[in-house]
Amino acid sequence: MSGILDGYRVLDFGRFIAGPYCGALLGDLGADVIRIERVDGGEDRFLAPVDESGVGSAYLQMNRNKRGMTLNPTKPEGRAIVEKLVATADVVLANLPPPTRKSWGLDYDNLKRIKPDIVLTTVSAYGVGGPYQDKVGFDGIGQAMSGNLHLTGPADHPIKNWVPYVDFGTASLTAFATVAALLHREKTGEGQEVQGALLGTALTMNNSSLIEQALINVNRIGSVNRAQTSGPADVFQTKDGWILIQAIGRPMFERIAKMIGEEGWLSDPRFETDLDRGNNGEILSERVAAWCAERTSQQAIAELEEAKIPSGEVYSPQRALDDPHIREVGFMQDVDYPGLAKPAPVATTPVRFTGTPGEIRHRAPTLGEHTDTIMTELGYDADEIAALKEKRIV
Repeated sequence: MSGILDGYRVLDFGRFIAGPYCGALLGDLGADVIRIERVDGGEDRFLAPVDESGVGSAYLQMNRNKRGMTLNPTKPEGRAIVEKLVATADVVLANLPPPTRKSWGLDYDNLKRIKPDIVLTTVSAYGVGGPYQDKVGFDGIGQAMSGNLHLTGPADHPIKNWVPYVDFGTASLTAFATVAALLHREKTGEGQEVQGALLGTALTMNNSSLIEQALINVNRIGSVNRAQTSGPADVFQTKDGWILIQAIGRPMFERIAKMIGEEGWLSDPRFETDLDRGNNGEILSERVAAWCAERTSQQAIAELEEAKIPSGEVYSPQRALDDPHIREVGFMQDVDYPGLAKPAPVATTPVRFTGTPGEIRHRAPTLGEHTDTIMTELGYDADEIAALKEKRIV
């Protein structure tokens, strides 16, 4: 079955998450994605190592469906190879600082000179323009500057989300934008630059809180897991674990009140609206906590499901791996990689297409695994490749 992006080539100069995961999504849809990294390997290859070679867990996820080559674009011979690669490509993907991109020949003006209809997809921390545009940053900067850290955790101790949702959100948005730019190119013949930004993604995800603050000056503070604009919605301890409950809207509130024997809440003015319930959420959480403490997680979940109240157990990573639904639906796929003691459970394409599904066709590449093949495709012979390796150009 053909992928949506069969026939398109993406040069992936990305690192860490926001760039590489964008490339992975494009690869899932069938694009020929070439990961280009330093001769000794990029630093993101070795984060959170899971085998003796030092390959990292995130690398295995971010770089499935890619071919891998090593290249040093800082030397003239390396720049020449970059130009040959660009001439064959539809998309160049780079979450690198603008000065680095320019020194490697990856600025849009130079790319357009080589390939007039090229699409350049970039990711920065702060976006283009403004006093921060040249500053470096990671996912946590977006979390901090969007107001999320202020609202997460207790009021006196901001807490960063462990999962880098700003990185993944930015990668997903830039993949969407890259496909849109390719669609525009199909219609007009014009390439363009697509610019993602971690701070822009984070502000988008926290936008409702910012709108609320701007319009009614509510000055919210952190409330740990308890929701602030509805309720009861919190994380509660049971006899044998923890569960999350989220009741939003009057119908759910009525059902949970009746379920736990608190029909009096339904005429209590403190709980009239979602906002009232959020403002008085501590009272609701205290009562629901007592109800949960009398039950196992399974017992509580069963009663909540009967009342059609969204709820779920708080899983450890191992519990998530063991969940039969996650496996049966196909959210994870076991992928082999040289040197691993057993296959890695890699998350599959998180959206489904009934006609042209994304898929993990092959594992992440080992360091420089496809360098010779790609160089041969560009017209280099074996002696030339060997000479470039001797000079550590590739």
